Amino acid sequence: MADVTPIILPRIVLRCSSERDMAIRQTAAILPDMSHPIHSAVLIPGDGIGPEVSKATLRIMEAAGAPIRWHEHPAGLAALDQGLDVLPKETVEAIRQHGVALKGPCTTPVGRGFASINVSLRKQLDLYAAVRPVRNLEGVTTRFTGVDLVIIRENTEGLYSGVENEVTPGVVMSMKVATERACTRIARYAFQFAQRRNRRKVTVFHKANIMKMTDGLFLRCAQEVHDREFPDIEYETMIIDAGCMKLVQDPTRFDMLLLENLYGDVVSDLAAALVGGLGVVPGANIGEQQAVFEAVHGSAPDIAGKDIANPLALLMSGVMMLNHLAEQRNDANCRQVAERIKAAYNRALADGQKTRDLGGELGTQAFADAVIARLR
Repeated sequence: MADVTPIILPRIVLRCSSERDMAIRQTAAILPDMSHPIHSAVLIPGDGIGPEVSKATLRIMEAAGAPIRWHEHPAGLAALDQGLDVLPKETVEAIRQHGVALKGPCTTPVGRGFASINVSLRKQLDLYAAVRPVRNLEGVTTRFTGVDLVIIRENTEGLYSGVENEVTPGVVMSMKVATERACTRIARYAFQFAQRRNRRKVTVFHKANIMKMTDGLFLRCAQEVHDREFPDIEYETMIIDAGCMKLVQDPTRFDMLLLENLYGDVVSDLAAALVGGLGVVPGANIGEQQAVFEAVHGSAPDIAGKDIANPLALLMSGVMMLNHLAEQRNDANCRQVAERIKAAYNRALADGQKTRDLGGELGTQAFADAVIARLR
């Protein structure tokens, strides 16, 4: 996926060492840094506040020297406004081609209208693993301190399979789907993630006491993967209602959570509230071939265009994308840029440079300015 354009320089005849030194200095001044590859990535600005938080995020990433060439494509209401399908096939094919995408929020109608863009993307690209890191940020005051957990959610099955029908008038049914393949795959991903990131424990939330077949299968697959492949990682299971109670009592007791689709959706938002809300939590959807990184909050059309939305969640997702590229494509420069951006937004928050949702006074672009000013 790396895209590097060769540069052909004219032949220069140098008469002495001083001319040669001057030519070297002049050439170095005009040449771009070709020591690192440039990666192509899809940008989906989304709708509502999506375009403005995307603009702020790209400004920061470009100022930090992120080696990304962006290819912009629409989805959601923005695509409909252009006379396209809500999820144009060109957008999906672009993600397949370039491998990674950064996605702003897209509006999903409640109880009617078109299907969720997020769910459609996950299904079409088989983005089976949702990854949501949740941690305290200095400068963002919350009830708890020391929270640092990662939530891994199975992204393709469960009640989000979309198999619904009306049995008789006034009676509807939704089917919960679980397969051994998907349950084993997400369990293995979670333990591999724990191993790579030096995480100590994986906790599975479930309701197998009631849903003995579907949640029972999820539990069995996780146990088998742990016992067979990752016995050195601590492993526990917990009924989800008890787990949620313990989570809000003391989130620091958890390190990694592994959940099926619906539970993961609910618990990841619950956990976000423990560290300041959805505005400070990034998200990634990972597949075997592609990955889409996104802010997990909504499109907030009521504040769109007012320059008050917080771009931090999308920026943090962009940092996750850079770390993913560093890992998957062996590009240390991406990791260095990611660390620069992370350090800069941490400094901004610690200095009290925050948007209104976090108790500050900055607008969207002013927050971007504050982060850019703290890049080192």
